[in-house]
Amino acid sequence: MKSFLHLLAFLCTAASATAQDYIPGLRDLNIPAAADSRPLDGLLWYPAANAAALEPIYDSKVWEAPLAAREAAPATGPFPLVVLSHGMYGNALNQAWLAEALARQGFVVAAISHPGTSTWSREPDLSRQLWQRPRDISRVIDHLLAAPQLAALADPARIYMAGHSLGGFTAALLAGARYDADRFSQMCDTLPDDLVCGILKGWKIAETPEDRAHMQAELSDPRIRAFALFDLGGTQSFSEDSLARITRPMLVYGAPIMNSGLTLDIESRALVQALSAADVRYVEPQTLSHFDFLGQCQPDGLAILAAEAPGDEIICRGGGMERAAKHQQIITEVAAFFNGN
Repeated sequence: MKSFLHLLAFLCTAASATAQDYIPGLRDLNIPAAADSRPLDGLLWYPAANAAALEPIYDSKVWEAPLAAREAAPATGPFPLVVLSHGMYGNALNQAWLAEALARQGFVVAAISHPGTSTWSREPDLSRQLWQRPRDISRVIDHLLAAPQLAALADPARIYMAGHSLGGFTAALLAGARYDADRFSQMCDTLPDDLVCGILKGWKIAETPEDRAHMQAELSDPRIRAFALFDLGGTQSFSEDSLARITRPMLVYGAPIMNSGLTLDIESRALVQALSAADVRYVEPQTLSHFDFLGQCQPDGLAILAAEAPGDEIICRGGGMERAAKHQQIITEVAAFFNGN
């Protein structure tokens, strides 16, 4: 049954994608620490030769595994590059469904697990250094453009980024949003139960003068041509002036099924209103939830999570074929948006 579901997922992807010239190749991505930065680990998806064999990239009773050809020979590039940023306590596998599909359509896709805010790294001192998240993404771009064995893969003139939740917050900083500690504090005074207020206060974001200077610094990366933001959190922490100055194209998704604690009126909808001068496309599908940007769940995934991690089963609610259909629409829109910019 499991192998049949993998085959079905592959066939659905193949039938709906706009281009099927490539097999998705996959290799580990490891970037060593530098003098003022931490080591980064993740995955690199890329267009590979059609002769390569496809296999599930992991074995899970909860998640449907995307397919890829490990260490397959890359096709001749260069290709447009997309860098992915996961949400709070997520990891480089969260948007593997999108990475696989984009690699099939001729994109190189890099995803890393952000230290301090990932599944396997939640150290408070690293969580506090939230300014490192956009720097992580810039370092991934540096690495892919400079490493001798990778430099021919990515086109430096076609670099894009997509981020989910806290990854959307990260993307906004890279687009030119500037953190405003005073504005955020004032908002939290009026909305003390806001989810993002509770998270960032718990992480002690910008509490010291040194940390505030780091958070409020210019963190944008001009090499990134366009951005896709998936139901971001933290819009009220950005200065209004900085949002109004953003001119690069942005595809913003809002999720109206309110199962994450985020409030659209002060998050994605507010961001789009503040970006009135930019090239912005806003998408708010009626049945989209925050967790639909995670992978497709196995038929027994919800029950397994309910038994083993009560409360976490929410991430698999509606996460089967219903989520797979939403993924196909998102893949189509994201690929068209990046190809058009």
